[in-house]
Amino acid sequence: MSDSRKSGREYRHRRRVRNTILAYLSLVIIIAGIAAGGFFGVKALIGVINDKKAKIEEEQLALEQQREAEAEAEMQAQLEAEAEEEEEEVVEEESEYTEEDLLTEVVESYISEMSVEEKVAGLFIVTPEQLTGVDVAVKAGDGTKEAIEKYNVGGLVYSSKNIKDESQIKEMLANTVSYSKHPMFLAVNEGLGDDSVLNKPLKYEVLKSYDECAAQGDSTNEYATMGDRLVTLGFNMVIGPNADLNIDGIESPLSTDTFGADTNLVSNLVIAGMSTLADKGVTACVGHFPGQATADKDPAEGLSTTTRTKDEMAAAEMTVFKNVIDAGAEAIMVSNVIAPELTGDETTPCSLSKEVITDILRTEYQYNGLVISDALNQAAIKDYYSSDDAAIKVLKAGADMVYLPEDFEAAYNAVVEAVKDGTISEQRINDSLARVFKIKYKSTIEE
Repeated sequence: MSDSRKSGREYRHRRRVRNTILAYLSLVIIIAGIAAGGFFGVKALIGVINDKKAKIEEEQLALEQQREAEAEAEMQAQLEAEAEEEEEEVVEEESEYTEEDLLTEVVESYISEMSVEEKVAGLFIVTPEQLTGVDVAVKAGDGTKEAIEKYNVGGLVYSSKNIKDESQIKEMLANTVSYSKHPMFLAVNEGLGDDSVLNKPLKYEVLKSYDECAAQGDSTNEYATMGDRLVTLGFNMVIGPNADLNIDGIESPLSTDTFGADTNLVSNLVIAGMSTLADKGVTACVGHFPGQATADKDPAEGLSTTTRTKDEMAAAEMTVFKNVIDAGAEAIMVSNVIAPELTGDETTPCSLSKEVITDILRTEYQYNGLVISDALNQAAIKDYYSSDDAAIKVLKAGADMVYLPEDFEAAYNAVVEAVKDGTISEQRINDSLARVFKIKYKSTIEE
């Protein structure tokens, strides 16, 4: 029972008691007055009665005022409680609007203002030579500015020939960034040990090798040093770490520069590497899905095939990628090797295969991060596909970015035309560009 209801019942009980007392008192006084037989005595007694009535009425008024005050206080408390509940609901609704929601809005806003040509350009990663047409690019001046105004590509990848010294490469990258309407991936194929683009031109101390990191069971320090070097120079993407898994008893030209044959160890070292790089502000593009260290040939030299079954790969090399995906991989590179047991034929490279990218990587492994093809200027691709055909196949298979087509302009023009004639839907391009932009603009939302 509420306090106001209880107070009301007490008030009504006390009022009945007082009225009864008043009635009896009046009767006694009147009888006494009559018995006294005196007019003035009766009059005096009536005065006493009136005084008693006045006091009782005052008490009743006070009780009524008290009751009204209590009722008002209870109502005010109820209103305040309701107001608090409404405020909590508003706060809860506001908290449901996340940084991810804001990032999505920013990305969609940029994409909505872009032409088809701009969108398509944003899905290519090429060399500075492919972009500008020069033999060897070691600076970014007016030629680079004009090229970016024409083809505002999604990224550029640099090699040792582009690096002379620290000040030169810093200026080159800084100028390149200043010419672009949107953030660009400035990438390098930097690995551990001797697998380095930076060490020779910049005379850096050689990092521990893959084998040495595997032996010590940790890669954090090496990738922390790598990340610091890259950020200092202006790079923001690494093609790596290498998540390929060696399989005992299988020799392959691609089994070098890996962390070994232990699934858990390789997973841990790759995850430590990509996480450490991310902490430094560098996006890691983990390669090479679904795993290529069992292939009979290097795709750079020609057709490369692995005969591993899907069950075998799922239990070993693809387990590494599943662990990497669960750990939050931002970008994955798909290999140019042929895996007939995955693709369903003996001629389609994984990088051009819908079965590998969409059915396995996207759907089965539920990966919604950035997918980048391996280099399309490798012999396994360029010797069997034209640049325009390869680029279209990569995107239709489900990849987001076309990496190093042999002929950039031919590939770019073909994709633009494919979008305009409906071979590739514009929404398909938008989806890929959104994945690209979510990585590039994430840091601006978090600041």
